[in-house]
Amino acid sequence: MGRIVAIDYGQKRVGIAVTDELRMIAVPLTTVHSKDVIVFLKDYVSCENVDCFVVGYPLTLQNNLSESARFTEPFVKHLQRTFPQITVDRMDERFTSKMATAAILESGAKKKTRQDKALIDKVSAVLILQSYLEMKAMQH
Repeated sequence: MGRIVAIDYGQKRVGIAVTDELRMIAVPLTTVHSKDVIVFLKDYVSCENVDCFVVGYPLTLQNNLSESARFTEPFVKHLQRTFPQITVDRMDERFTSKMATAAILESGAKKKTRQDKALIDKVSAVLILQSYLEMKAMQH
């Protein structure tokens, strides 16, 4: 069984999280510039067994695509073309940035750490991945 890689795609930064090989734990991996994400993923996939990418899907409270979907959709298509052998799923990412910020705050992090946008993006990717794992567990 391969790992699942979650991607919190943003115009500037991309937060990336990954599961362990047993798909039980979601951990932050890194944050990369959006222009470098495909190269990073190619390198990662060449070293690790990856079965699935989960991309945060930006929805509004009314379940419509949000404004940022116009950037996410072309990325998803690029991902599918670049890695045709790997499943690409989407996962609702509403509130993940707010939840990530709250989790970092609750951890007692200093103000400078709480304002680290790269950290927020990584934690958001973990939250997307955890939600995905929970959804898959309920389907079985």
